[in-house]
Amino acid sequence: MKPSLIVFDTTLRDGEQSPGASMNKEEKLRIARQLEKMRVDVIEAGFAAASIGDFEAIRLVSENIRESTVCSLARANDADITRAGEAIAPAARKRIHTFIATSPIHMEKKLNMTPNEVLEQAVKAIGWARRYTDDVEFSAEDAGRSELDFLCRVFEAVISAGATTINVPDTVGYNLPKQFSHTLARLIERVPNSDKVVWSVHCHNDLGLAVANSLAAIEAGARQVECTINGLGERAGNAALEEIVMAVRTRPDIFPVEIALDTTQIVPASRLVSQITGYPVQPNKAIVGANAFAHEAGIHQDGVLKHRETYEIMRAEDVGWKENKLVLGKHSGRNAFKNRLSELGVILESEEALNAAFTRFKELADKKHEIFDEDLQALARPEVAPEQDYYKLGYSLVSSETGEIPHARVILGVGGEEKTGEADGSGPVDAVFKAIEEIAQSGAKLLLYSVNAITTGTDAQGEVTVRLARDEHIVNGQGADTDIVIASAKAYLNALNKLQTSRERLNPQL
Repeated sequence: MKPSLIVFDTTLRDGEQSPGASMNKEEKLRIARQLEKMRVDVIEAGFAAASIGDFEAIRLVSENIRESTVCSLARANDADITRAGEAIAPAARKRIHTFIATSPIHMEKKLNMTPNEVLEQAVKAIGWARRYTDDVEFSAEDAGRSELDFLCRVFEAVISAGATTINVPDTVGYNLPKQFSHTLARLIERVPNSDKVVWSVHCHNDLGLAVANSLAAIEAGARQVECTINGLGERAGNAALEEIVMAVRTRPDIFPVEIALDTTQIVPASRLVSQITGYPVQPNKAIVGANAFAHEAGIHQDGVLKHRETYEIMRAEDVGWKENKLVLGKHSGRNAFKNRLSELGVILESEEALNAAFTRFKELADKKHEIFDEDLQALARPEVAPEQDYYKLGYSLVSSETGEIPHARVILGVGGEEKTGEADGSGPVDAVFKAIEEIAQSGAKLLLYSVNAITTGTDAQGEVTVRLARDEHIVNGQGADTDIVIASAKAYLNALNKLQTSRERLNPQL
């Protein structure tokens, strides 16, 4: 039997640190449930000390997730670790993940600490964490640029203090695969008590090598890999879970490990994360991109028709791709609607939320002939954030004709009060946004406007993502409708509502 590779998903923590990807607690719970359904071993649900919102989200995930281990990140200080311990207290399986920087540049320029002080603090942190759980992970931040001798000292000491997992992060994506695997192999060889822990890696993608470095580390002895859905994360992102998992599954001749993940849940997880964060998946993205199993060249098509394995090294069905033809229509009943949402990993928390989503489904079924799974997921989204309702779209009238300046008139509900705004724009969407701003006066800056067709056909719902920034807050708003102007207005208001309730976050980086 091959040893197991532990899949540690940090989409809800490191993935959320992508600008504009912040999630509320209900959205985090939806993703956590999908990760549990996929049989992810460890879910890093957030950084409890960052904000009240993060603490509450970790707590909610801890109360609802029973099969996966729920983890909170914490800096190597008593206050952070106490907060993490309180957040994960309800979890059936719980872990505290504490870290401190070990590279010369981080110790000198960021921490203003000597190596001995860092070593002492790391050991103390393990003791503090073990008050709440025996499952304690320690990370040496920026290990990829740390001195090997010092890493050995730190790791030996924290293992002796009770750490059960040792994580070696390439925090800034600086390492190359051969170098990184050599570092990990040397650490396992030189640390006297290395056999007492699980060795882990956490790689960033600044040079596009996060997955390659992670796979090289597995060959060198890593038995936990930290990753995110769609490679979401700081800067250029993290190692993509789907790519690592399928590489290990597809090449058992190379990798000496087994993974217990249900890979058929990969595509649903990818879509859910993309939908909630507003980060679209590029069509040519490995495993989960729309073109990942598409063949256009005649030679390729001929080969696949004769024998699939001529051009496909894995089956599309094994990662969750399937035909999304009409499964529901305007004559479908409420139970069929509810069952299909459940199959897609969408759980509505109340009868009121289900009824509201079903009403929207019926309205959409009257507008378009085919209802796809992606349509259903989009229909469910508004019910996961009931607090985001300070601004509500009541009415919209947009005029746009050749040779004339587009004009928009909107009526909004603002904190329960009805207000009207009008504006011209360079196009109908621009006019609507300006009319909304005439009312809201938010002072927000538009960073991104993105439109994607949820499904095929001219009657497809348009899914719009709007990214707004105000002060230090960056938020994504999403909206979907068969009318792209209405979808745009919904997305803009969704973002404004998030700004209305946003809180300042701290962003630790591993």
